[in-house]
Amino acid sequence: MWGEWWAWMAAALILAVGEVLLPSFVLLGFAIGAAVVGLILLVGGPLALWLSASIPVMLLAFAVTSLISWLLLRRFIGLRYGPVKTFDHDINDN
Repeated sequence: MWGEWWAWMAAALILAVGEVLLPSFVLLGFAIGAAVVGLILLVGGPLALWLSASIPVMLLAFAVTSLISWLLLRRFIGLRYGPVKTFDHDINDN
């Protein structure tokens, strides 16, 4: 089952739905990693054969792509630097 592309895509879909429920970019990074592994297995070729030959290699590819995608998400979408916006008055005060 680890070598089936549809299992990785199903895991990616479940993790993406989980990201909607718990927004933190962590599950989205895992979803992107699972989708990349599923896409590699779907397309085929020598990389897919190498990945599907060993479960530890496939899990390593999943972990590395998840980490890279999480770091990229964090870099381009994540943290906002700068001053925190504070309000000194209430809109209802006259």
